[in-house]
Amino acid sequence: MPLAPATAAALRDAGVPFEEDVPLAKRTYWRVGGPADALATPGDAPTLARLLRVAAEHDTPVFPLGNGSNLLVSDQGVRGIVVSLVGELTEAHAVGDVLIGGGGAKIAVLLTRAAKHRWAGLEMLAGIPGTLGGAVRMNAGTALGEIADRLLDVDVALPDGTVVTLPKAALELRYRHSTLPSGGVIARVRLQVGGDWGESEARMRHHLERRKATQPLDLPSCGSTFKNPPGDAAGRLIEACGLKGYTVGGAQVSPKHANFVVNLGGATASDIDAVIRHAQAEVHRQFGLTLEREVQYAGVWT
Repeated sequence: MPLAPATAAALRDAGVPFEEDVPLAKRTYWRVGGPADALATPGDAPTLARLLRVAAEHDTPVFPLGNGSNLLVSDQGVRGIVVSLVGELTEAHAVGDVLIGGGGAKIAVLLTRAAKHRWAGLEMLAGIPGTLGGAVRMNAGTALGEIADRLLDVDVALPDGTVVTLPKAALELRYRHSTLPSGGVIARVRLQVGGDWGESEARMRHHLERRKATQPLDLPSCGSTFKNPPGDAAGRLIEACGLKGYTVGGAQVSPKHANFVVNLGGATASDIDAVIRHAQAEVHRQFGLTLEREVQYAGVWT
């Protein structure tokens, strides 16, 4: 459905580029989901801040899209404004031993540049398909560490139209969690880089080889569907329930790695949600544990 005319007019007056009724399925790794009422594409922090101010003034919800790699968009789509950062908010450069990257910088592109410039210390991000902003929001990581290990601070655009710099300590980072100001969107991230490039590169290469051997990278998925419970692994629990290969419509618990739900082709968001809920129910029934989703849900769910 279109934005309210007054909201659309205010966005135009604020110089915020946007389109209405934009399909989102091709923008997400699962390749499912309905359209966004509007997709806004701010290219710098001031424009992002103006977007958030207009949305707040018109009581319009905002959802940051990131790279769509850890996201399940409902079949009915997303109401309000979906935000996809572009322009300088996707770029990255180093000043001395500090890497400065836009919230929309793709981690895969960033690591390619890191190899070119020998920016060591980012191995914990190897294989993560999201953006820098999304990585901070989720305190993303791998077996090699998490982004909190190198994070210095972030610039966050707020619904009052300002941009503030927050130190790492203010984000209360822990396993797959951060605390950001309500309605805030990360515009820029600063990371400490440095160390032995050869060692960093070798650790990344080994991690990526193991990832390729153990994860179903040939089918659409969002990566790890659930957070690992303390002292255990979500994939082990789901496999122990006999759910590898469990299928609803076009969605399946991967036979290769049970913490991955894959789109076999033609899956809907509802199919994927049904598989996720069944896995949660079975793990709770058999082990008394409640698996917490790592994937984020967006849109209208009934």
